[in-house]
Amino acid sequence: MNPFFTRRCFISIAVLMTASFLSISAIAQKVVDAAPETGKFVLHKFQQPIGEETYRITRANGTLSLSDDFKFTDRGTPVPLTTSFTADIDLTPRSYKIKGNTSRGSTIDDEITVNGSSASIREGDKTRQADVPKRFFTIAGYAPAAMQMMMMRYRAVHKAKGSLPIMPGGDVTVEDRGKDTVVVNGKPMQLERYIITGLIWGREWLWLDSQQNLVALIGDDAEFDHFEAIKDGYESSLNYFISKAAADGMAALAELARKTSPQSKGALAIVNANVIDGTGRPTISNATVVVENGRIKAVGPRVSVTVPKGSTVFDAKGKYLLPGLWDMHAHFEQVEWGPVYLAAGVTTVRDVGNEFDFIRSVRDALASDRGLGPQMLLAGIVDGDSPQALGIVRANTAEEGRAVVHKYHDAGFQQIKIYSSMKADVLKVICDEAHSLGMTVTGHIPRGMTAIQGVEAGMDQINHIQYLPRVLLPKDFKPQPGVIPKLDLGSPDAKASIQFFKDHHTVFDPTMVVFEWLFHPSNVPFASFEPGAAKVPKELFAPINNTGVPPEQTAAGKANIDMFLSIIGALHRAGLDIVVGTDQVVPGHSVRREIELYVKAGFTPMEAIQAATIVPARVMKVDKEVGTIETGKFADMVLVDGNPLENISNLRNSRFVVTRGKLYDCATLWTSVGFKP
Repeated sequence: MNPFFTRRCFISIAVLMTASFLSISAIAQKVVDAAPETGKFVLHKFQQPIGEETYRITRANGTLSLSDDFKFTDRGTPVPLTTSFTADIDLTPRSYKIKGNTSRGSTIDDEITVNGSSASIREGDKTRQADVPKRFFTIAGYAPAAMQMMMMRYRAVHKAKGSLPIMPGGDVTVEDRGKDTVVVNGKPMQLERYIITGLIWGREWLWLDSQQNLVALIGDDAEFDHFEAIKDGYESSLNYFISKAAADGMAALAELARKTSPQSKGALAIVNANVIDGTGRPTISNATVVVENGRIKAVGPRVSVTVPKGSTVFDAKGKYLLPGLWDMHAHFEQVEWGPVYLAAGVTTVRDVGNEFDFIRSVRDALASDRGLGPQMLLAGIVDGDSPQALGIVRANTAEEGRAVVHKYHDAGFQQIKIYSSMKADVLKVICDEAHSLGMTVTGHIPRGMTAIQGVEAGMDQINHIQYLPRVLLPKDFKPQPGVIPKLDLGSPDAKASIQFFKDHHTVFDPTMVVFEWLFHPSNVPFASFEPGAAKVPKELFAPINNTGVPPEQTAAGKANIDMFLSIIGALHRAGLDIVVGTDQVVPGHSVRREIELYVKAGFTPMEAIQAATIVPARVMKVDKEVGTIETGKFADMVLVDGNPLENISNLRNSRFVVTRGKLYDCATLWTSVGFKP
């Protein structure tokens, strides 16, 4: 599940055209041409075509008018959006109106009317007046794509450089990333590639042809899921655009990495640290850790560790050094997640569902030091056909199931991720085939099945704690709408189910942060118990913070949270492996909150830390390489102020992070992607 279902009013984008790309006279000719201009974009989510956008542009009496119909269906839910825009012939906006949905759970209803040097701006039921800058454009989100095309034409006509003010608010910047050639119908076509920032959190990619027509948009939608708009006729190049965007984003971050942690010769020696090595052994006070070639060469009390000559010595000044944290339920849908994760002390993530070409490109760039972010392990997502299906990787027969497993295995994925529309018989085939190749299987429990049936079919791990209550309740339990069941974890049925999972060594990533975020009272500020929510970029602030249940549902929400925490505690006491995973929520920060919630569920602080370090490393069979601070392992570590064994929330005080031996300042990483440190 993706938590970003609330309303978003995004800032717009613009693209800077160079004189060599398209002459102003050519643009003027397009503008004054009286013939209507029409076009269509095929809309995709996770590479799956889910709808289309059609637009029509007319010019008459010194005015340009655009009408646009944008609609897709996401997992059975229609997402319609209509837009109208009028402008002078030089594309200076006169009016703009947008109404509908920008995701399954977010709506928009904005209108802007320009009158000389002022504008009337209506956002929902609130209206205000604003001064009009000398140069500006009107746009209110990632969609529709045609408005981004008009933005680009405006910038070219007005020779706009630098950031461009946007109405209803904000500004955008553009970076020219060079030219690419794609082959369409056997003919090469040269396109100009741009990176845009300011429209959504992070980067977005646009490709334009020589006539400044938008050919491809690679970005994210209002749920922060992968979204692509491709000009009709160019769909065959979709995979190319996705891979290019991923590699280009990593390349941009690689430059940041070189500036913030320049390569130094010799060893790195971290001195005066208090080392919590993650094994459960006592803290080593006044310790020294020596790192060479990305690995830990020595660790111990300062008096017993020799610092090699020529080492770069970093004084930890009494901070606490821990193994790098893990997020076992990541959806790394933007390259900006890389710096965010490192800033939070997360040095390894397991991505459990992404676009095949995008995530391979990101993983490979990070593994070869051509980017900035944590190391990645991948679970390839697969679903069955249904109106609610997600993505383009489907398996509806045994043969298709085996083929999917081999596709992911051959691409170096560690796991298969099951989504919700999978058939029971195909699930078993996938599990058997994955196991035969040394892979494991995680994911959702498919509709119509229980968690026990999923494990019986071969699932090794389960995402989300929501699948557990059903199998812990009495077999004759009959659910009542709106009633949260009272769970007796000491009942024979509950004990039998927990023992079943223990016998099968089932692993759980509960993603408790998602349910706390969804079910907390809406009149209680989210940032009051998740302080990271107050530090996010402006594009994320409203959707993350304007959440929760209304007063009449507060009791039910609390009952859900309490029930889930009690289940996590019971699984832990039974000796089952629980691993920290977030499913996004507040980027970076939610890893710390998930760990805090495990302490609330009954873990000791050390056990909660291990759920984000050595336990996931062991589950993913890389515990000989990472997960603890021990000689010979990769140097993935985080320095925090304050002892997290005394107060688990001290994990929030990350100051420096080490990934594969490179030391980064966390505050610099936070600010590099728009967060407050």
